[in-house]
Amino acid sequence: MFVSDCLNVNELGHLTIGGRDTVELAQTFGTPVYVMDEQQIRKSCESYRESINKYYGGQGLVAYASKAFCCKAICKMIDEEGLGLDVVSIGELYTAQSVNFPPEKIFFHGNNKTVQELLAALEYEVGHIVVDNLTELEILNQLAISQNKKANIMFRIKPGIDAHTHDFVRTGQIDSKFGLALETGEAMQAVKAAVGMSHINLKGLHCHIGSQIFDIEPFQHAAQVMLGFMAEIKAQTGLELSELNLGGGFGIKYLPEHDPVEYDRYMMLVSQTVKTTCQEKGLKTPFIIIEPGRSIVGPAGITLYTVGSVKEIPGIRTYVSVDGGMGDNPRYILYQSEYEALIANKAGQPKTRTVTIAGKCCESGDLLGENMPIQEVAPGDILAVLATGAYNYSMSSNYNRISKPAVVMIKDQQARTVVKRETLEDIVRNDLL
Repeated sequence: MFVSDCLNVNELGHLTIGGRDTVELAQTFGTPVYVMDEQQIRKSCESYRESINKYYGGQGLVAYASKAFCCKAICKMIDEEGLGLDVVSIGELYTAQSVNFPPEKIFFHGNNKTVQELLAALEYEVGHIVVDNLTELEILNQLAISQNKKANIMFRIKPGIDAHTHDFVRTGQIDSKFGLALETGEAMQAVKAAVGMSHINLKGLHCHIGSQIFDIEPFQHAAQVMLGFMAEIKAQTGLELSELNLGGGFGIKYLPEHDPVEYDRYMMLVSQTVKTTCQEKGLKTPFIIIEPGRSIVGPAGITLYTVGSVKEIPGIRTYVSVDGGMGDNPRYILYQSEYEALIANKAGQPKTRTVTIAGKCCESGDLLGENMPIQEVAPGDILAVLATGAYNYSMSSNYNRISKPAVVMIKDQQARTVVKRETLEDIVRNDLL
């Protein structure tokens, strides 16, 4: 019925998440508010963890891509579930450190890491620094020398895969700001340079082909390309790399018609490709890392808003304005990302209206979606946008000096705030006269 398993309708006809009435949650915590179901998050973690152990015989690790949603509570939860952590900034690394996340299970990504970030990674002794380019490699080696440490690294490689997704979230093709290209010889040049560096320990390769991918074939193709390159490295340098990070990008169900691949089927088919290709190339099967983010937290979250006005323009469209918008979810204006929405206090009723959901920002493009089917709607109704657990809080802003919403977590039908709602004082906290 819904895009997420944690959603339902109660006897009052209200939408529930994790067994809690969303109308009551809106009244208690105010709107806009992000609400997430902890059980759903942990269930996804468990599914990935069991699947990778099953198909790689314990020689694999799931690392949560924290850019999807990062706060202290989620980092602690990911650690409790036995997963690793993918961070892309000193802020995400600091958040992980604040809850004593095991540094050996952290992967530090980014296409333009600063000296400050590289030093922080060395100081915290993160397990892997995923090096993006030759400049970064040279800087890291010099920093490691100065700190008398040896940096464990992977190289981010562009495997040249078209993942059939939005241009802005395709990251595996040659024309991308991320990683080293195979076609130009740049990647092999970096490998040979790293092999000769005294304070660099090259452990493996990483790739990421894009986001919100529903097909398995691009992942299989990427594995073949990466293993082929690992075989070339072995032939040219004598070094057989021991680790392969295949990234993330697994699609989720934003709309009822979306049909994402089950995690277990993905793991089974890609593992078969990995093992077959290794046999063909004369390689030992490497330790495999994957980095899901959206698929762990996306389906577990919703955003609740209060409807302010309903503006009908006859023969054109109906605008339903809510007390949030592009500040708490910029994905529609960035990617035209589609979501399912409904009136939470009328969730048991049929969807009879088609509307455009407008935010409150002073910006004509501030929309959460167009031509969206919802129930009959009136001012004061609670509107829920589903599957917003990923890249909503993470990408939120203070445009128009609007405060960021709170994040509320549901566990065993109990609700707790894991990120406080910003206050007006928070808005001016860093201002100087």
